[in-house]
Amino acid sequence: FTGSLISLFLSKSMAKMTTGAKVIRAPQTQEEAWLLNTVDILAQKAGISTPEVAIYKGSANAFATGATRNNALVAVSTGLMQSMTKPQIEAVLAHEMSHVVNGDMVTMTLLQGVLNTFVFFFARVCALLLQNRNNDGKSRRVGISYYMTTQLFELIFGILASLAACAFSRKREFRADAGAASLLGSPDKMIEALKVLGG
Repeated sequence: FTGSLISLFLSKSMAKMTTGAKVIRAPQTQEEAWLLNTVDILAQKAGISTPEVAIYKGSANAFATGATRNNALVAVSTGLMQSMTKPQIEAVLAHEMSHVVNGDMVTMTLLQGVLNTFVFFFARVCALLLQNRNNDGKSRRVGISYYMTTQLFELIFGILASLAACAFSRKREFRADAGAASLLGSPDKMIEALKVLGG
């Protein structure tokens, strides 16, 4: 759980480092100026501080991260900028801004932390119960078999936890789509953006 919280507070730095995202401080092109202005307008509509805006090299994608709603990062890829029209890009930005407004980064971090804690705890409980059963009530000795069994249960519970996290994340994605439509005043741009991404 502590690891999840640490990753949340380091999320912006880690995202910049792993993707090579370059934060736009002073726009060098009209494209960068439009990006900054669009995110600023969306932030004002959402009632939050304007997040950092970054561009990174990659296929059509975008993400938002950050520990709080007023200290976030929204990044878009060069592939997305090249493959979509401005209204479609605006819809994607609104989707990411909705994640920020909804606090999805914090929510998913807390969920993952809780799931990790339960995986860690129940894997050890099940390993101990199995070992006690195999020992037929004799004195318990924690050895290599216990640690191997623990690893097996961690794998099993970890897969189940991942499925739960993915299902919850999917719901948050739908909510962000709806939030984008609300910020834009119409679902049309979001629909067109999803068609492009789906294609």
